[in-house]
Amino acid sequence: MYKNSFRGFEPVSHSPVSDGNKENFACIYMILHPFQLVTTPNCTAGLGSICTRETADTTSNTPAKRSRRSLATILSAMQIPISTDLMLQNAKQMLKDLETSVEELSRNDRIAFLRSIYDNLLQNSVTDQVTLSEIVNSTAAMLLYAQECDPDSMDDLEDLITLAGQIYEKALIGNGNLVKELPTGTIYVTRHDSQTLGGKSLGSADGGYCQLPSLSAMSKQLPKGDVNVQLFQFKENPMEDKSNESISGTTCSFSLQTGNSSLKLANLTENIEIYLPRPEAPQPEVVDITWKTGYSVTSTFNISDANMTIIVTAKPSRNVSLTFTLSPPYDSNTTSLNQSTIVTYKDNYRWRITPEMTKQVSGTWKVAVFPSNYTSSETLSFKMSVFVTKCLYWDTTLGDWSRSGCMVGPNSMPNLTHCLCNHTTFFGSSFFVMPNQIDLSQTAALFATVNENYIVVVLLSCFFALFLVGAMWAWYADRKALRTRKMTLLEDNHPCAQYNYLINVQTGHRRGAGTTAKVMVTLHFAEGDSEPYNMSDPEKPVFERGGVDVFLLSMPFSLGELQSIDISHDNSGRSPDWYLDKVQVQDLQTQDVAHFLCSTWLRGETCKRTFNSAKMNEIASFGNIFSTRTSSGFRDEHIWVSIVDPPRRSPFTRVQRVSCCMSLLLCTMAINIMFWNLPTDAESPVLLKLGSFELTWQEFIVGVESGLFMFPINILIITIFRHIKPRFLINKEKADAARKTPAPVAVSMNIIMKETIGLLNNLSKSPKNMLAAKEIRPETSGDLFWALNKVNDVLQIMQESVGDPHWSFCSRFVLYTLSHISRLLEHVGEKGYFLNEELREARGTVSVLLKRAEIASGQHTSQSTPSVQVEQKKGWWLPSWFVFVGWALLFTMSGISTFFTLFYGFQYGRDSSIQWVVTLTLSLVQSIFILQPLKVIFVAIFFAMILRPVAVESNEEVNLLLEEQKKKCEEYSGRSIS
Repeated sequence: MYKNSFRGFEPVSHSPVSDGNKENFACIYMILHPFQLVTTPNCTAGLGSICTRETADTTSNTPAKRSRRSLATILSAMQIPISTDLMLQNAKQMLKDLETSVEELSRNDRIAFLRSIYDNLLQNSVTDQVTLSEIVNSTAAMLLYAQECDPDSMDDLEDLITLAGQIYEKALIGNGNLVKELPTGTIYVTRHDSQTLGGKSLGSADGGYCQLPSLSAMSKQLPKGDVNVQLFQFKENPMEDKSNESISGTTCSFSLQTGNSSLKLANLTENIEIYLPRPEAPQPEVVDITWKTGYSVTSTFNISDANMTIIVTAKPSRNVSLTFTLSPPYDSNTTSLNQSTIVTYKDNYRWRITPEMTKQVSGTWKVAVFPSNYTSSETLSFKMSVFVTKCLYWDTTLGDWSRSGCMVGPNSMPNLTHCLCNHTTFFGSSFFVMPNQIDLSQTAALFATVNENYIVVVLLSCFFALFLVGAMWAWYADRKALRTRKMTLLEDNHPCAQYNYLINVQTGHRRGAGTTAKVMVTLHFAEGDSEPYNMSDPEKPVFERGGVDVFLLSMPFSLGELQSIDISHDNSGRSPDWYLDKVQVQDLQTQDVAHFLCSTWLRGETCKRTFNSAKMNEIASFGNIFSTRTSSGFRDEHIWVSIVDPPRRSPFTRVQRVSCCMSLLLCTMAINIMFWNLPTDAESPVLLKLGSFELTWQEFIVGVESGLFMFPINILIITIFRHIKPRFLINKEKADAARKTPAPVAVSMNIIMKETIGLLNNLSKSPKNMLAAKEIRPETSGDLFWALNKVNDVLQIMQESVGDPHWSFCSRFVLYTLSHISRLLEHVGEKGYFLNEELREARGTVSVLLKRAEIASGQHTSQSTPSVQVEQKKGWWLPSWFVFVGWALLFTMSGISTFFTLFYGFQYGRDSSIQWVVTLTLSLVQSIFILQPLKVIFVAIFFAMILRPVAVESNEEVNLLLEEQKKKCEEYSGRSIS
């Protein structure tokens, strides 16, 4: 038994307890001359007394006489320093009065009775054997009284047994190992040096015995010096009336004492082994079965007790490996409980089915057995048997038998239960683990020792110097990368085009992956092809190694579903070779996204490639999602790696990332030094054990507290920086130039012809316009009127068509282009090669077409509004001034962490500080190079397993590009666009 909790271990048989055993109950009573305990069957047991003896002439109903002194008076007399003989007289008088009186002893009085005997033995040297025998009998009588009178709790009986063991050990000190047969059971007491306890056993094979684990498993919890090991084997279950559990086997109490106090062993890395006989347990039925090829031998059993352990044995007639398969009840709907294992002769062909395997599911379970890879033609048979057992201990908190921390061992037999217990309860453990104590009033004195203890100061100085260098580099890198963040509005876009696509081009991270060549893209749709577009930006470099470039491509109208793209470059520049990783094309009107998984080099003769749109199974494949998540995880989630190569479009700058890393480092140092070299709690239970690795409750709580101290504020700082609303720079020179109204210039017929033919070429891209492409050289005014007549035909089709979104965009494109042509006709110069009559006719024709286009545009706009659905990035944004809140929190946290790191370092002294620095270095290396990469990889695996593709980001910068395209259209057409 351990302190404050009764540890009674017992096996269970399923034979009912016979009431007939009570007829053979042997009563124990006292005689005074000489003082001893006598056993007789001619008695009845009664509460409140040791025993009331029945004789043939005991027929008188005369009430028992009261003692001349009360029990309290006698007990008080025993507790004062007196001789051993006088103490024994008082003890015998009290025991006699208990037998003849209705007065009872309380729990504290029983303990005080035995404590008085033990204290007297400590004060007086007793060598007389008769006196020692009376001491032993008095102790046994009190144990009998306590058990007979139904103890208030198991704590009472445990404390009494512990005191009895100390008395016996003191009274029989010259006898070596003590074995004392008592009326209620047998007590075993032995003394060993704590350094020799490993592997010691105590008890007997007949009544049960316990074996301690190795010394290394107990060394942290054992004191120096001698330790008393005590085992009490009960003849009957002392808690029979306290619980509904049927206890038919042996029960015992096992404890250790040092001096006058109990020694608690808990949460051992190796189990205490307890062997408890079950002499009356029935032998299980053994069934001899011949195995048939292709079949399995099946045994069924019923589970009605959640604590039950089932041991299935199948001994084959030949030395083969067997496969055991466990199946739950048919009506349980818990197929996840199906389990199987391979059993060999090394396991004695036995399989223990523990409560952890059955998950408290009651009903009829089934075990199927068949040989593994048995190819012999000789007959194979099995001898199968099944028996059940369980190991329990008395939990004083629950007031009932419990299985927690105990399990049935592999050496269990039908008539012997082998229990393995490590007692993983945490009685007496505290939830909050305090860090090393400091005295802030000694701040000045400790900081004055910097000349002798400069280790921590030097370490912090090095970190701050590295931080300053890193921050300066990060500031320069942020300035350089600022111009590469912007999205690009393609210059090849037709000014009047209003159907928009967002093209996301990702260049690979391989060496030399970036290109200096001019890149072209052509989109192939189900209804036609787009014009080739030059993907370039005069204001920033594009297609750099590891870069993500986003372009806004505008077309007059939709050509259906995007099926493939052609990408090529002209092999120009110093490094034309280009490793293209991925391309994503997002239809901003429908939000449909086409993915092109390229992962290829464009160089030499293969500088032009066609890529088909990836299918859904390719997009959601494990490899694609894992690689994407891993790449984005290391570049954004791994706070240290992200400093070097952060996402190009993240508002979380390099300077902020470097500062957050410094804050995390300082917090880690402060918390590490606060809990460094913390005294180990010997009673802290082991929560997890993997090989030599152990996780105790104390370590777990320290980890939780460290996380609560460090992560909330740092996560808040990082979250603030991540969600500051980004500000997009506008090219002032370009904006000023756009606001200036260009001076009217003379327009020639060639320009007007070129614009008109360009309109026809764009309209001919869609088969819905029913306009065949035709090459016309703008030579005469007659070609112009022919082209305008074709535009009129298209407008006629527009007015007759209803409900197709295509006409909404097409009508607006025609309207804005005709407006531009109308403006050009107003500025025809003297050398425009137009006759006055032809010019008036052209202006009139365009004016009529313009009115028809306005009607068609209004008609289709009301039917289907051609709005661009730019989906805002999911999440939330903080106002830009909130960045100062983030910096304030960061500097505050860093300052507090630095102060406490210095304070603890000065308090520990120079030598301890050096040891702490070594420990900190290992911790940082583990965190940066092992834990965080593993976190990124596991997150990537998780998202890949649930097949969640990385979504295409879109934000308000797209709106800026759309506004820029809209302004181009307004300037081009001279019309206001709503």
